[in-house]
Amino acid sequence: MPDYSFKSIGENVRIFPGAKIVGAEYLEIGSNVIIDDFVFIQVTEPSYIGNYVHIASFTSITGGGEFKINDFCGLASGTRVITGSDDFLGSGLTNPTVPQEFRSVTRSHVTLHKHSIIGANAVIFPGVTIGEGCAVGAGSIVTKNLDAWSVYAGTPARRVKERPSRDIRKKEEQLFNKMGHPKKLFS
Repeated sequence: MPDYSFKSIGENVRIFPGAKIVGAEYLEIGSNVIIDDFVFIQVTEPSYIGNYVHIASFTSITGGGEFKINDFCGLASGTRVITGSDDFLGSGLTNPTVPQEFRSVTRSHVTLHKHSIIGANAVIFPGVTIGEGCAVGAGSIVTKNLDAWSVYAGTPARRVKERPSRDIRKKEEQLFNKMGHPKKLFS
């Protein structure tokens, strides 16, 4: 695992050597987490990765805002989580090479609640909360909050059906009965 100084880190965390994390001192990571090669995470506000989380290769989490990924979540390859952005409508100069006083940057948050799964190459924009158990299809663009235990797909992402929760919650309970409960970072 690369040498980072995280705010806190749990047990059984595997960060592949090709991953890059900027601002690790703001990041809390739970237990049983895998961050694959070629993942880029840039943090400038307190942020969290829960327990039993997988972040697949070529995923990026950028923008300087806060992100929270709760327990049992997964980001498939190529996912983009954007927590902040320049205003592209002309109220300021754009890109990080320009001094802050000449830019118009909006920073927000992205939150994924328990059991959320994000398909390959999906994009999540700033200010979005993904409800518990929500599944987002590959290639979707998420610009608004998504309801719990629903499946979304498309550009922009639209609800296509319900995702049943009973079996998933039962498996979670079985896992905790066998392995114990890891430290909870946020709710």
